Amino acid sequence: MEERRKAEAALAQAQKMEAVGQLTGGIAHDFNNLLQVVVGNLDVLQRNLPEEAGRLRRSADSAMKGARRAATLTQRLLAFSRRQPLDPKPIDVNALVSGMSDLLHRSLGETVAVETVVAGGLWRVEADANQLENAILNLAVNARDAMPEGGKLTIETANTMLDEAYARAHAEVRPGQYVVLSVSDTGVGMDRETAARVFEPFFTTKEVGKGTGLGLSMVYGFAKQSGGHVKIYSEPLVGTTVRIYLPRLIGGTHEEDVPELNISPEGGGKETILVVEDDEDVRAYSAETLRELGYQVIEAQDGPSALRILERQATIDLLFTDVVLPNGLDGERLAYNARALRPGIKVLFTTGYSRNAIVHQGRLDAGVQLIAKPYSYVDLAAKVRDVLDGL
Repeated sequence: MEERRKAEAALAQAQKMEAVGQLTGGIAHDFNNLLQVVVGNLDVLQRNLPEEAGRLRRSADSAMKGARRAATLTQRLLAFSRRQPLDPKPIDVNALVSGMSDLLHRSLGETVAVETVVAGGLWRVEADANQLENAILNLAVNARDAMPEGGKLTIETANTMLDEAYARAHAEVRPGQYVVLSVSDTGVGMDRETAARVFEPFFTTKEVGKGTGLGLSMVYGFAKQSGGHVKIYSEPLVGTTVRIYLPRLIGGTHEEDVPELNISPEGGGKETILVVEDDEDVRAYSAETLRELGYQVIEAQDGPSALRILERQATIDLLFTDVVLPNGLDGERLAYNARALRPGIKVLFTTGYSRNAIVHQGRLDAGVQLIAKPYSYVDLAAKVRDVLDGL
């Protein structure tokens, strides 16, 4: 009966987190469309204000910083709600942790001693390396804040096995082999009731203005979306340990580093891009930016009108389309039909958050190219050039 009670409590907590995730994901999607308009037009102002307009340039820079912070918040909401598109690849967690050493020391300051303990023979995992780095950094910053007088932060890696009994007691956990990454501090710790709520979005133990309450929520969402698990252990006046469990990668090949190529992000004036976006303001910014970069641009507000253009337009090199479109034809179906009409056409998707159209189990489908909203002039220039050049 005790085991059943624990399982029911775990299921209820998982259902609560899922409901909150659906709400936050929808909010983040709408905000990303709004932020695309704000960030895009501030970007235009920054690039075109004259140097002598110092006050206006400072105002534009300040507004852009605020918009970027808002974009970061929405990305964390998407991570919590498991609607952040991930691009997982086989990674060596030991190498990733070791490579973050300088960043952690700069972020945590001199009063926090950082120790890393990496396991020999550590299994490889398949995860989004950038998101895993963000998760580790969030945990490290939280640990620093829990040690106002300084202390010790320990990052450990190990191979482990989660058995059937553990899986029954924890919702959404599959038994099997995992790589566990532990981040421990010697801070103030938390009681059981507080620790049970730390993964809820906007819940924070920090003072007003000291945190958003989304750092641990992002860690939770990333671990779950990666097929893993996250667990927190804490004791008042002793410290806290957060453990991220990522499934062992069976098989897989070593990812070689690809040398960075020096490629101009601008177009040559001959390539034509079809921009499909139902939000008029976002479409206007995207089209104007691409024209400024030297591309020929054609605009469409939905899938059916884009297909009509594809049928009659002589040359279109790239289809740049939103994933979520009205009138019964989403971005995925539009891309499928476009490739049937023009087998060699390149496709670049954009979205405010991931839906199952191009993302399944939180992962981009093979061969899919995506740029997430909100994107900047530089982001769009580089991504479009990469797709057209087949990088």
